[in-house]
Amino acid sequence: MKQKNQKLYTPFDEYPTQWENEYPRPTLKRDSFIPLLGEWDLSVLKNGKENYIGKIKVPFPPESLLSGICRELKKGEKYIYTKEFTLESDKNVILHFGAVDQIAEVYINDTHVITHNGGYLPFEVDITEHLKENNILKVVVTDDLDRTNAYGKQRKKRGGMWYTPISGIWQTVWLEEVPKEYIKGLWITPTLDSVKIETVGGEKHKKLVIFDYLEGPDGDLIKSEVKVYEFDGSYIKIDIDDPIHWSPDKPYLYEFSIECGEDKIESYFALRTITVDKNRILLNGRPYFFHGLLDQGYYSDGIYTPVTTKGFRYDIMISKRLGFNTLRKHIKIEPEIFYHYCDKYGMIVFQDMVNCGGYNYLLDTVLPTIGIKKGLTRPVNDKTKAAFRKISMDMMRFLYNHPSVCYYTIFNEGWGQHDADKLYRKFKEFDPSRIYDTASGWFRPKESDVISEHVYFKKVNIKHKGDKPLVLSEFGGYSCKIPEHSFNLSKTYGYKYFDNTKDFTKALDSLYRNEIIPMIEKGLCAAVLTQLSDIEDETNGLVTYDRRVLKTDIKVMQNMSKALFDKFDEVINEK
Repeated sequence: MKQKNQKLYTPFDEYPTQWENEYPRPTLKRDSFIPLLGEWDLSVLKNGKENYIGKIKVPFPPESLLSGICRELKKGEKYIYTKEFTLESDKNVILHFGAVDQIAEVYINDTHVITHNGGYLPFEVDITEHLKENNILKVVVTDDLDRTNAYGKQRKKRGGMWYTPISGIWQTVWLEEVPKEYIKGLWITPTLDSVKIETVGGEKHKKLVIFDYLEGPDGDLIKSEVKVYEFDGSYIKIDIDDPIHWSPDKPYLYEFSIECGEDKIESYFALRTITVDKNRILLNGRPYFFHGLLDQGYYSDGIYTPVTTKGFRYDIMISKRLGFNTLRKHIKIEPEIFYHYCDKYGMIVFQDMVNCGGYNYLLDTVLPTIGIKKGLTRPVNDKTKAAFRKISMDMMRFLYNHPSVCYYTIFNEGWGQHDADKLYRKFKEFDPSRIYDTASGWFRPKESDVISEHVYFKKVNIKHKGDKPLVLSEFGGYSCKIPEHSFNLSKTYGYKYFDNTKDFTKALDSLYRNEIIPMIEKGLCAAVLTQLSDIEDETNGLVTYDRRVLKTDIKVMQNMSKALFDKFDEVINEK
């Protein structure tokens, strides 16, 4: 049967109402923000010959409906993006890219300024000396989907649990004006009653102001200075009076600014700790149950990129409304605005590192699923190992200041798994303030903060010794297909099938009440249901791929969530 796919659009505001207005780096914010979005010229380069395709809408990948191109990059091709812009500035100018997949060669007025390899993380370059009054920005993109590099769930022959690959610019491109001496970065390290703020760059003397919002005479909230600190050097430690701790129930953020010389930035911090005590994970020093959803961050019209940032907000808020407090961001790194919303609205993030290396269906999925989990991992070459270490370290630097990010998954189901114990030690040494799940699902190493299991196709009944916290990092996968809101009309992918939303909801409620909640007495600390949304062939989401239909009953899910938390509290209080 020939596959029949349909075009699906999400209901969020049309382009470009938000990507052009939403500041892309909330943890280090300046007044200067000049977006270079909207229409760019796109050409294809192959065998030395350049062919013009037409206009593309940035920041949407060329493969997406929203790009206006809807075209996959073919073997041997490169994309050439071109954008003209005018800028008169008496300051230094930094050019920022949120992410370009995979290799980006950047030119300003025909001068090469940077080459960046890595499709998931931001990069920047000072272009001051190359600017004129009228400028041409050119980006040459190479993306061969080389599995030496991080690639996530992308596959040329998409289908099942593998999805349409993306290439090119898929996040915000923007300019920033800065003085000669400016703050290039921040490192924010909290405790429950203090915070250490380190600066990278900037003049020696600095003034830090912590703000709060006080009620004005008309009931409006007015931003007001609470504490002012002046210091010399690159860091300051601040003790917080009457500290308010960050949690999903109360996601309190302390906003602050730093001035040094001509530079001024704004940022925020939260007072939050995440630790392990024997077989429990503690949030702010107390046992906590992480009630989660697998979140892969795909959208029917933009693939990697929602039409506006409302797409991120919708996913976070519908998850909270259903009673969940955790999203496992699965093998994808999002724009920083996603993590900012998780900070702001109160959603814990379990963040996966992005896989490099090969995948084998038999060795990495079939045999482990039926219980054969030893001696199946395969060699990984040195180049792939180096690429994985680099993107993982860069990701941890990128997310360091976000309180919502509490937990890192190093390897998922053996995909590219290598040197697991060694990497655990390396990552834990770099950032000891997070939990590390060394191998989610199977191929368990010696060193990990948790025991992490995946259960599909059978009853959840894990035998747990109790020496470490037990995390059910994937389960469920129940499918309910809504044809008019499904990408693939001819094929359906899931682990158990239901014909209507009523039976689907009833089955999920039964799964939690009969299998997940009883596991809490056996030490279960976290459970991550597959999954938040449908994706292409997969119809096992709580919402459809186009985010237009919620397939579960809100009240049923809320009652189930309450029963889960009540049981956890009961078990903890008994001990």
